[in-house]
Amino acid sequence: MSTASSTRLLKLALPLVRTHGFTREALSRSVLALPAGEVHTEPLSDTAVSALFGNGDTARRTLIDAWMKDGLRHMALVPGVERHAQSSISLDSATATAKKASIRDVLRARLEYNEPVLPHLPEAFALLASPRSGIPPLDPTQAIKHTARVADEACYITGDKSLQLDWYTKRISLAAIYAASELHQLTSPHTAYAFLDSLLETSSTLKSTLSEVGLYSDYVFKSWKGIIKSSGILL
Repeated sequence: MSTASSTRLLKLALPLVRTHGFTREALSRSVLALPAGEVHTEPLSDTAVSALFGNGDTARRTLIDAWMKDGLRHMALVPGVERHAQSSISLDSATATAKKASIRDVLRARLEYNEPVLPHLPEAFALLASPRSGIPPLDPTQAIKHTARVADEACYITGDKSLQLDWYTKRISLAAIYAASELHQLTSPHTAYAFLDSLLETSSTLKSTLSEVGLYSDYVFKSWKGIIKSSGILL
C-alpha cells in the first residue's frame, strides 16, 4: 500500500478508537471500513500495520497524532466560524451577518470531540508522556504541544488580532485553561463545560505574563502525571 493509502486508513481508523482505543488493532481493522470493492475481509496483519504506521507503540503514537489533528479540524465546524479560504466578496448577506464563533464556542467543541473516547485518553496521554526509550522520567513536551496547538487554533479560528506580547500571553492563558478543562473532563465529564466556562469568566482578560510559562509547563506535567498514575498505567 502507498503512503496515500496509509493516510486514508488513518482517517478510517479514527472512528474505531471509541471501541478499540488507540491501538494497533484499531489500525488493523481500518481496512474493514473501506468502501465496497476495496474492503478487506480480514484486518491487516501486524507486519502490515508496522510497515504502514510504525513498529510497536510508534503506530499507536501515529494514530494519536492523527486523532489530535482531527480534533483541531473539528473546532472549525462550530456554527459561526468564518472559513478563511473564502473571500469576503463571495459571502452572502446571511453569512456576513452571522454571529462570529467565540473562544468559548471553539474550546467547547474541542472538549466535545473528546467525549466518545474519554475512557481511552488516560492511556493515550500516558503513551505521549512516556519517553520513547521507555526510561523515566516522563516527558511533558507532548502535553504542552497539544494544549498549545488547541489554543493557537482557537485564536486563529476566532480571528484573534493580538500583536506581539499580547499574542503570546493570550495563547499561554488559553492553553492553561484548556489543559485544566481537559484534565477535569477526564475525571468529571458532566461538569467539564461548566468548569471551562468558569475559568474563562474568571480570566476574562485571557492574559498572563511570560514569566508564567514555566509555571504553566510545570502544571501541565504534574496534572498529566497525576491522571496517568491514578489510571494505574504508569507507576
